[in-house]
Amino acid sequence: MSDPADKPRRFHIPTVEEIEQRRREAEQRLAAASTELQPVTTAANPAPAPPPPPPSASATSASAPAPAPSTHSPSRASNQTLQVNELQRGNPLLSSIRNVRWTHSRGILPDFEMSPHTCALYLSIKYHRLHPDYIARRIDALGRQYTKRVLLVYVDTEDSKLALREINKAAVVGEMTLLLAWSLDEAGRYVEALKVYENRPPDVIRERVEDTFVAQLAAALTSIRSVNKADVLTLAANFRTISGVAMASVEELSLCPGIGELKAQRIFRAFNEPFVSK
Repeated sequence: MSDPADKPRRFHIPTVEEIEQRRREAEQRLAAASTELQPVTTAANPAPAPPPPPPSASATSASAPAPAPSTHSPSRASNQTLQVNELQRGNPLLSSIRNVRWTHSRGILPDFEMSPHTCALYLSIKYHRLHPDYIARRIDALGRQYTKRVLLVYVDTEDSKLALREINKAAVVGEMTLLLAWSLDEAGRYVEALKVYENRPPDVIRERVEDTFVAQLAAALTSIRSVNKADVLTLAANFRTISGVAMASVEELSLCPGIGELKAQRIFRAFNEPFVSK
């Protein structure tokens, strides 16, 4: 007979009802624990008695009580730790999160909490096909508790156009940012990046373009098909300014070294054809 431990573990994605039930149970346990601690605190602080003779320094240090344990939840103890919903235990995605510290937490609604203002929900295409209403309920359960809200979707099927269209609609209605990952490792990198850059300014991911004339000219002209940086240097040397390139004819452009007739026609059309077709 095979060992039950050898059977593959099936990953269970919780429903909204299960999340709410776990949260209520946690609140009940916390209330019961605080009620039990009350008589202990009273017994530890009896009515004041006549002051005894002052003890020696060694006796004072030996009889000093140990500091009381912290009442803060361990999942909220440090902002450097990624909070993972307890219901995500067993998710194979967790094995791909290797560059940030994370811990399970019962007191959060999203699947991942990067900060008090940033969270992420996780969904796979296969699960969405089985439970198409699941992600809408999860988004509604979040309410407006987080300002930065990410929906991370693992694309684990070949034909996913219809499912992605439905998920994208749910993300737009729920004011979520949609991120797609085609592997668990890629999804893990997204989770790590959201945690690492939670408090960073947008400049760290903004494209950096040099403020020199040639760099700006290259950024504009290389968007034209088949035009490379060598062609940009040739055009800058012959026409001096961007207006000179824009006003040049096809014949003038084709006279430049390395600029053939086909490339000259593409540059000419880029500056002379209307942006909106009639």
